[in-house]
Amino acid sequence: MSSSRPSQSSASSGQPKQSARIIAQTTVDAKLHADFEELGSSFDYSTSVRVSNAVSGTEKPRSDELTTAYLHHIQKGKLIQPFGCLLAIDEKTLRVIAYSKNAPEMLTMVSHVVPSVGDHTVLGIGTDVRTIFSDTSAAALQKALGFGEVSLLNPILVYCKTSGQPFYAIVHRVTDSLIIDFEPVKPYEVPLTAAGALQSYKLAAKAITRLQSLPSGSIERLCDTMVQEVFELTGYDRVMTYKFHEDDHGEVVSEMTKPGHEPYSGLHYPATDIPQAARFLFLKNKKLPINLTLCGSTLTAPHSCHLQYMENMNSIASLVMAVVVNEGDEEGESSDSSQQQKRKRLWGLIVCHHTTPRFVPFPLRYACEFLAQVFAIHVTKELELENQIVEKNILRTQTLLCHVLMRDAALGIMSQSPNVMDLVKCDGAALLYRNKIYKLGLTPMDFQLHDIISWLYEYHLDSTGLSTDSLHDAGFPGALALGDAVCGMTVVRITSNDILFWFRSHSAAEIQWGGAKHEPGVYLGRATRMDAIHSLQIILRNVFKGAEATDANADSIHTRLSDLKREGIQELEAVTSEMVRLIETALAPILAVDVDGLVNGWNVKIGELTGLPVDKAIGRHLLSLVEDSSADIVKKMLNAALQGKEEKSIHFEIRTHGSRRDFGPINLVVNACASRDIRENVVGVYFVAQDITGQKIVMDKFTRIEGDYKAIVQNPNPLIPPIFGTDEFGWCCEWNPAMAEISGWDREEVMNKMLLGEVFGTHNACCRVKNQEAFISLGIVLNNAMTGQESEKFSFSFFTRSGNYVECLLCVSKKLDRDGAVTGLFCFLQHASQELKQVLHVQRLTEQTSVKRLKALAYVRTHIRNPLSGIIFSRKMIEGTKLGEEQKQLLDSSARCQNQLRKILDDTDLDCIIDGYMDLEMVEFTLQEVLFASISQVMMRSNRKGIRIVNELADEIMSETLYGDSLRLQQVLADFLLTSVHFAPNGGQLGIAGSLTKDFLGVSIQLVHLELRITHTGDGVPEELVSQMFGGEADDTSEEGISLLVSRKLVKLMNGDVQYLREAGKSTFIVSIELAAASKPRVV
Repeated sequence: MSSSRPSQSSASSGQPKQSARIIAQTTVDAKLHADFEELGSSFDYSTSVRVSNAVSGTEKPRSDELTTAYLHHIQKGKLIQPFGCLLAIDEKTLRVIAYSKNAPEMLTMVSHVVPSVGDHTVLGIGTDVRTIFSDTSAAALQKALGFGEVSLLNPILVYCKTSGQPFYAIVHRVTDSLIIDFEPVKPYEVPLTAAGALQSYKLAAKAITRLQSLPSGSIERLCDTMVQEVFELTGYDRVMTYKFHEDDHGEVVSEMTKPGHEPYSGLHYPATDIPQAARFLFLKNKKLPINLTLCGSTLTAPHSCHLQYMENMNSIASLVMAVVVNEGDEEGESSDSSQQQKRKRLWGLIVCHHTTPRFVPFPLRYACEFLAQVFAIHVTKELELENQIVEKNILRTQTLLCHVLMRDAALGIMSQSPNVMDLVKCDGAALLYRNKIYKLGLTPMDFQLHDIISWLYEYHLDSTGLSTDSLHDAGFPGALALGDAVCGMTVVRITSNDILFWFRSHSAAEIQWGGAKHEPGVYLGRATRMDAIHSLQIILRNVFKGAEATDANADSIHTRLSDLKREGIQELEAVTSEMVRLIETALAPILAVDVDGLVNGWNVKIGELTGLPVDKAIGRHLLSLVEDSSADIVKKMLNAALQGKEEKSIHFEIRTHGSRRDFGPINLVVNACASRDIRENVVGVYFVAQDITGQKIVMDKFTRIEGDYKAIVQNPNPLIPPIFGTDEFGWCCEWNPAMAEISGWDREEVMNKMLLGEVFGTHNACCRVKNQEAFISLGIVLNNAMTGQESEKFSFSFFTRSGNYVECLLCVSKKLDRDGAVTGLFCFLQHASQELKQVLHVQRLTEQTSVKRLKALAYVRTHIRNPLSGIIFSRKMIEGTKLGEEQKQLLDSSARCQNQLRKILDDTDLDCIIDGYMDLEMVEFTLQEVLFASISQVMMRSNRKGIRIVNELADEIMSETLYGDSLRLQQVLADFLLTSVHFAPNGGQLGIAGSLTKDFLGVSIQLVHLELRITHTGDGVPEELVSQMFGGEADDTSEEGISLLVSRKLVKLMNGDVQYLREAGKSTFIVSIELAAASKPRVV
């Protein structure tokens, strides 16, 4: 709901509102900074925060000039930290255009240990930067400066010409120039001998491996592991995970400290604690030795406010890493770079504090940055998992609420279980419906609710929803009278006069503030929560408006269901036929097994590879066809697939037969997929394989050959897979013909380029990967292989030169020298064939069609219930009128049919019926009630065909009081009657006869054996349909066959069975069941 006070309302939690909040917060940050600079040591932070919050709600913000000056001051600082120096050089001429005051002393100081020969270089404006360093260093620096993604080469080890002092050069590209930070290599450090991010990544290899090994489902465990790894990696006194909440205030969610330090875990800090300008810079530069930075430089000196902050925290040194996560949906395989990038959000920070001066070398800081990026990917996945769980729970609750609404109209959300309090976390709820108030839990008094409603109509008349954590802050005049029991409120307007409320009690005392208390005002809350509320709002609006419209046509519902099923089956048959044809003719080996592991699918290609024809393979167990060494792998894969867990890239060996026996086993890499029927039940497993025998032969030869490998790698033979390689420093040193063919880039174009960044990258690389996450994942795989870790096959994708998107598997092997040291990597690609892609595409189409049909059936099933409720309501209204006996009997038959329909709609799992696991509902009834309701369901069709129905049952049987599941018996009889009418000729006859016998089980309990015979004239039911009723032809069961099968299974649940007897000119369904009966008391 909108508000007359802009600072107290929110209509959306989307991006525009977030941007407005950031702009407003930046204005507050600017004012605080101006006050700090003006007042100096007399500055009172807590008082300033309270004054800023009070002013922001009543006055217009100060001029934009203050904010602009503040941002300029933050981003354009002129001081650097003294442990290094800085040069700004022209990108084209490599001449110095600016330098820090300490640069001449650090870079051109003459060494007294090793006297220089001749004049030493003088650093000044216009000096060629190459003249300051040794020849080899100058060459390395010039090569790096010509690199597109120059930051990927950081740090670059250079040596001063005059002193021989080693420095790490950290290069950043800005507009029309390059900024180079120079950090001296400490004597105790072992300097990196080559440039490149891959060298720094090695330092974080252990930590990355541990993060990746964590099971998903706990973001707390992830944060604890991250701070522990950074704590061990950097050696700081304190490491914290600092999370930003939706209203921009922060919280320490995880922490590790050395003994004797005060814990900060659980403390909250206001939004002004870390200014918005600093957060923007964190998105640009993800690792900082201080909290603020400038233009990518890691040497920027802290501002005065940050120095005061560090003093307040009893800290001398700090290192902060940004945790930047993705937001929004990612586009598909579009080549448009603007569509590939997800919107970024600063989730939080990894903060390190130290009580004494501490310097962290750049390679270790770079490793920490990469570790933070890996951590951010895992945080993104955890957030997505949390959102999925929340949305799933909300959808489940909404579905249950819908069912409640159908049973009890609008008030069901308050009186039934679950109710509206299960949808939103709250302490109470209230509904204003037709001028009456219905309440749950802790809520205001009725007169207070009317005051709130009046306030909403006065200040929020034009909106339909509002959420606030404090009614007092939102401006409600009666908030103080509500006390602590009611503090926050969420409200939605359903119609002009109907309103739904949720209330929350006071909870501010639960938050411990480490700074001034944050004042968030009014905001809408989590988008997922408001989406759930909005969905319920729409549902209730439709329910309220449609409360009086309850007519429905049962025939049209059945027709719609039948048409829907028929269309789905036809569509599935067409897609299935095409898929079978593709599988049989595919060049990829494909096989399938049933739930017992017996082969029931064996295409031509797998037959050619193994020498085993299809007629000999069908019926054999899969484990008997694979090598003994692969039996355990195949068994585990088969068990997992039968449980619905699909396995990918599993390697095993399969035996050869006949003329192929001498060639040895075939090496396959397979994807195991569960085969499901239209009800999503697993009925088998099929394996889409790729023959890698040739590749394995190549790799075996490669491991045996110690000399020249080029004859193998550069061989154009199609058996050679795409191969590329890198040296130990990350430069591309191999690119075979198969790789050139698949990528479109020739060997000469990629050799001696940086593999990460130039060859594979996100922007100007030769082979562009999909997004930053894919780039980081590739770096992790290469780093793990370089450090000697065994790596599984990695799913890898990239765009070729022509823009085609290639999906493949990447296998990485390390190169070793004579001493066993890693000298580089070999990377092998496994690329799926076009036929395999087509098979997988058809498979996806089949799954999509099945899901679409199931969704449609679920939709129809759900929306039948509403008109069914209308029919029941109409019947109940008729029951209240004066009726004759015949009318009452007709009305009773209608009620039984309605109850039967409702029970059938609840049958979501036919397997329970077919397998005999369903519970029967035992009630008292007479056969007359059941039979009349069953006959009424076929009367319209029998009348159209002129078929006469004759009831030959004795009155004693019809009036006998029985005990059993009457609705299931009614369903069975109606099904057999309908089948008999369907296959009887026009003008024929249908007769119903039967017998009843009793066995006494005690004084008052009797076991009834009931046999009913439904006889119809004509040729009878086709043999195929009868066979399906008895469970035959399970793979090709028709709609009528499924119905008859279910009816027979229901009869068997009643300890009975069904027979079908053919005679001359007529046929008979014989239904025998066991029921219970009670002896009638004797009249004395």
